[in-house]
Amino acid sequence: MTGTQALADRFEEHRGQLKAVAYRMLGSLAEAEDAVQESWLRLSRTDTDDIQNLGGWLTTVTGRICLDMLRSRTARREEPMDDAFVPDPVLRPLSQVDPEQEVLQADSVGLALLVVLENLEPAERLAFVLHDMFAVPFDDIAPIVERSAAATRQLASRARRRVRGATPSADTDLGRQKEVLTAFLAASRGGDFEALLALLHPDVVLRADSGSLVRGAAASKVVHGAKAVAEQALMFARFARSAQLMLVGGSVGVVTAPEGRPLSVMGVTVADGRITGMYILADPERLGRLELPDLAGWPAVSDG
Repeated sequence: MTGTQALADRFEEHRGQLKAVAYRMLGSLAEAEDAVQESWLRLSRTDTDDIQNLGGWLTTVTGRICLDMLRSRTARREEPMDDAFVPDPVLRPLSQVDPEQEVLQADSVGLALLVVLENLEPAERLAFVLHDMFAVPFDDIAPIVERSAAATRQLASRARRRVRGATPSADTDLGRQKEVLTAFLAASRGGDFEALLALLHPDVVLRADSGSLVRGAAASKVVHGAKAVAEQALMFARFARSAQLMLVGGSVGVVTAPEGRPLSVMGVTVADGRITGMYILADPERLGRLELPDLAGWPAVSDG
């Protein structure tokens, strides 16, 4: 085995963790892959004799790459981020996942949290993700953000307060999530407005990200309140007939895919038996880049 092959094998042992870091930093699966690939390129050009902890080294290098990508993204953005933006979700078939094992999946993170992370400053996001999610010491994070360890600790603390204040409470039980979402789809298909209202929290927020090219009723939007969200559900009720339950970011969600062709992916947050948040990705370009399970031939979700 050559030295390069041995190094590549060692790198592959850490790929899952690196992708998880990059995904939380960037909210984009494609960009996360790019960041991981760049970390490999940097490793391949580095003398590894002095690297005592390869996993720690790769994690901090990936964090620095992601920080640069976030800063570049912010510099290119002429206007503030659209409130309707929905990050890329990680999808898995619901029937093939043991709920206890799902907790262990490194890249499972809810869309609600990713939306909040998008509103953090790049350095805040890095400090929060690396320390709070991956237990990287502040002494290791500080050189990346060019601050002292104490100042880096303050970055993470500020980010933590913003995350806690903006992330809706959620029921983590997959069975209860499935029950609520199945009832919601049944009410949508049946045109039952009152049933929809009963399943929606009064202050529910719907974010629908259809990209920049979609116009009309299906365009990107943010909708507040149970009545307005229920009206949206009835407007698109015909698509509920082809909805399929799936794990979306580690929680029960929906893929709408007539004839196996995905039109949208929806993640939700559920608390106390009602939906508090809905996150719909319907951007055709981004849907085309998602790693979707084989949808052909899947039956639509039943009302039972």
